[in-house]
Amino acid sequence: MSDHPSDPTNSTTPGDGNPTPEKTGRPDGATPSTTGASAPTTSAGASPSPTSAAAGGGTGRRSFDHWFGEKDRNGFIHRSWMRAQGFSDEVFDGRPVIGICNTWSELTPCNAHLRRLAESVKRGVWQAGGFPLEFPVMSLGETMLRPTAMLFRNLLSMDVEESLRGNPIDGAVLLTGCDKTTPGSIMGAASVDLPTLVVTGGPMLNGKFRGCDIGSGTAVWRFTQDVNAGRMTQEDYAAAESGMSRSNGHCMTMGTASTMACMAEALGLQLTGSAAIPAVDSRRYAIAQQAGQRIVQMVEEDLKPSDILTRDAFANAVRANAAIGGSTNAVIHLLAIAGRVGVDLTLDDMDEWARGVPWLVDLQPSGKYLMEDFYYAGGLPAVMREILPLLKADAITVTGKSIGDNVANTERTVDTEVIRAVGNPLGSGAGTAVLKGNLAPDGAVIKQSAASERLLQHRGKALVFSSIEEYDLAVDDPDLDVDADTVLVLQNSGPRGYPGMPEVGNMTIPRKLAEQGVEDMVRISDARMSGTAYGTVVLHVAPEAAVGGPLALVQTGDWIELDVPARTLHLDVPDEELAKRRAAWQSAPPPTQPADRGWARLYVNHVTQANQGCDLDFLIGRTGSAVARQSH
Repeated sequence: MSDHPSDPTNSTTPGDGNPTPEKTGRPDGATPSTTGASAPTTSAGASPSPTSAAAGGGTGRRSFDHWFGEKDRNGFIHRSWMRAQGFSDEVFDGRPVIGICNTWSELTPCNAHLRRLAESVKRGVWQAGGFPLEFPVMSLGETMLRPTAMLFRNLLSMDVEESLRGNPIDGAVLLTGCDKTTPGSIMGAASVDLPTLVVTGGPMLNGKFRGCDIGSGTAVWRFTQDVNAGRMTQEDYAAAESGMSRSNGHCMTMGTASTMACMAEALGLQLTGSAAIPAVDSRRYAIAQQAGQRIVQMVEEDLKPSDILTRDAFANAVRANAAIGGSTNAVIHLLAIAGRVGVDLTLDDMDEWARGVPWLVDLQPSGKYLMEDFYYAGGLPAVMREILPLLKADAITVTGKSIGDNVANTERTVDTEVIRAVGNPLGSGAGTAVLKGNLAPDGAVIKQSAASERLLQHRGKALVFSSIEEYDLAVDDPDLDVDADTVLVLQNSGPRGYPGMPEVGNMTIPRKLAEQGVEDMVRISDARMSGTAYGTVVLHVAPEAAVGGPLALVQTGDWIELDVPARTLHLDVPDEELAKRRAAWQSAPPPTQPADRGWARLYVNHVTQANQGCDLDFLIGRTGSAVARQSH
């Protein structure tokens, strides 16, 4: 039987080498509900089954009961216009319709290959007896989109949510890659709660420069500082630029894109072992085909995000993030995803779960290696197998099996230092730490593995900048009043203040200090930083300056105390003085991005703070997949 993706009659099961997950994927072992019941099929060339919701005998398949199985005028419309694409009768027989939600765009270089990946998913859907339909949603290119892709993450989630709910779709495959496309797509799908499986695009091949591996993003920050310090020529800088991005795929460091791919797998939303496969590796396309097969089974089992995204799943993701040295951005995205499925998740939970987790993965920006090496060493399953005693091993996943079952037979490659044994970690408790104090009453975060140990406990005088533009104008000033002990403070770069919370928190070391050999300083802001960045950088200060948080009251010359082991961030200014400053404080309009119309206005009026995930307040929770009223 043919397995060509355009062959709707092919309903073969996965062949040799393609795992066939258990048929019941419900965490309670219950029989799937009628929503996932198998629908009647017809022979080739036959008319669609007369069974329909309108006739009083619904199949429970929303695509059939409310679109393709109807025998009235609306059914005529739904089927006839789909036939314009060359689909034959079989696709309307009640088989699961799988929406392939694609964040492909040439303006998102990390996702530029996802159309080809979609073809592999389609092939798997056809093989399993489903009907795949690909559709585009907003794509967020971290390297191109201004003022920041984070401003539009929630807009993408709305695009995904409404597209899934409003169309004849029974299950979804989310094609993602670049930083915000993964959490944004998951948030939208979680709000609809149809069976959903994530397929990420995979990392680029290792970058190369002068015979050495260089990592995307991380090399940019390092080489820029080298140029500023006179250690690197502009010619070498240009040569490194041409060698850093050598293939399709997202950043090959453990930046936010790689982190969120790992988080999707750790949460149980992605097939085991798929997060780290390089984008151009044939195994990336093979596992995408398996994902297409599996999503059809998930529809039959009625295995939904709400079954998978439990509190235990989030605990597993947080601990996995600590073990891999993942991005601080995962904190905001996990909080937002949890909010969509109604899981009570706080910064305090995340700090508690990450404490004591061994740091096992030696990847840039915190370490030495890159994602290609990580995959060859065993990838995320090898890491989760090492820390399995710390995980909620019974948490169910898209495979229909538990996370413990998925990784039970995984082994790390022992002749490499990429993934350490749990008894020989790079460090312990090196994950994202949550700081609180009078400067961050609702919390702030710091990536311990990327920070300088000598600065984890530090007291210094603040040098305050009200915007990143103000800092950029001052950073090269040879007369800037700054030394290595100064604490650089950036205000008005949070969710509302920028707006969108850009990745500017890892402020460049002032040129005069870079020339003296200073490579790290304490930096504090309400902004984010790229997951590819490094340094002793305190981020996500909440409440942000733009809404009157204490960060807005800091003045140059104030003493600030950072104590990461004690989880404190303290502004050493008397309460009486802070009260006076608060009385005199006035909010300032964002300097570069008008927020008086369109999406920016909606965002600023409704975005929550970083400690709540920066979702829009009216999007928290889920609405479900109820079918709306007829359009004709």
